[in-house]
Amino acid sequence: MSTRLSEFDRILEIDIPENPRSGSGACFLWGPRKTGKTTLLRQRFAGAKYIDLLDTEKQTDFLLHPHHLREQLLAERPEMVVIDEIQKVPALLDEIHWLLENTATKFVLCGSSARKLKREAANLLGGRAWRYELFPLTTAEIQGFDLDRALLHGTLPAHYLDDNPQRTLKSYTLDYLQEEIIHEAAVRNVPAFARFLETVALTHGCLLNYANVAREAGVTAKTVREYYQILKDTLVGHELAPWTRKKKRRLIETAKFYLFDVGVANHLAGISHIMPGTDVYGRAFEHLLIEEMRAYLAYREKDLPLRFWRTSTGYEVDLVVGDLDCAIEFKSKRNIASQDLRSLRALKQEHRTGRCILVAPEVSRRRTQDDIEIIPFARFCTELWEDGIV
Repeated sequence: MSTRLSEFDRILEIDIPENPRSGSGACFLWGPRKTGKTTLLRQRFAGAKYIDLLDTEKQTDFLLHPHHLREQLLAERPEMVVIDEIQKVPALLDEIHWLLENTATKFVLCGSSARKLKREAANLLGGRAWRYELFPLTTAEIQGFDLDRALLHGTLPAHYLDDNPQRTLKSYTLDYLQEEIIHEAAVRNVPAFARFLETVALTHGCLLNYANVAREAGVTAKTVREYYQILKDTLVGHELAPWTRKKKRRLIETAKFYLFDVGVANHLAGISHIMPGTDVYGRAFEHLLIEEMRAYLAYREKDLPLRFWRTSTGYEVDLVVGDLDCAIEFKSKRNIASQDLRSLRALKQEHRTGRCILVAPEVSRRRTQDDIEIIPFARFCTELWEDGIV
């Protein structure tokens, strides 16, 4: 593909609050590695002073002498400073706090995890800094979006563009998911954590069962809970909670767990090909659209929870948005039939719902007599980012 990483039109808008007394301000930008944080910040803040803490020399200097940051900025008086991988040197946050109180400099602090900062009780700027999160690419950010490519490769920029991403995905999982996360989280049993990651990939999108995962990884259920927390803290995965307000049917009340990117999940699970019509294809389709919804709500700053609805008898709706504002089912098959609408109909019978939508790679849009909308995948994504779904 001819598209370059810098050509993606990222949707996330980054604003910095302003201190009315000093004119300074700060925000945090979090996101897993390779989501494109550095590229985005260099584009949006091209004139800023840029400090990359992956630079070993800079990192070592600030680890030993965090006050050097204050001295450098007092000498230079830059209007804007971007600090990449801020979690590498938590002590810098005390210096930044002082600079915010005493200078007009604005800061954008970027990183892949706040876990180390929280663990070391670092100063998170007393709530003065706004928080943003960058997700992998969305359908609205890729011209000529290729669904099959995204379902196999994922939508991390470099991986989506790669015609043979297995090598880059392998490097990513080894260098980042295993080595860096293990280092940051101080995981002692490295083989167990590696087995845990493989098991997570095989079971992602399924109901959490700590005992089964612990058995596969060879550790205790308590340790597995800690491992899952590491993935959540580093933004590599997230839970999807169940909708638990019941009337008649007995509901499943166990959360699901999803990794943040379809391609990373595929690689960890050893999946190198995905064929339409298979269960693997269907799971990847559902996963991709759940991540799309998460990105949309975050970027539009809509405080609506995402949950799923599942009964003990097997009815399941993939996403319930807000307080039943919208219920969405994802089906990767073409030619949706009445039996594919069973779960949405069961939910409608039990609760007063807003819109009920089934998303599928169909050609035409339809609406059933009982007001269930069947929306083609591409049309759904367009309407979502036009604020026409929720």
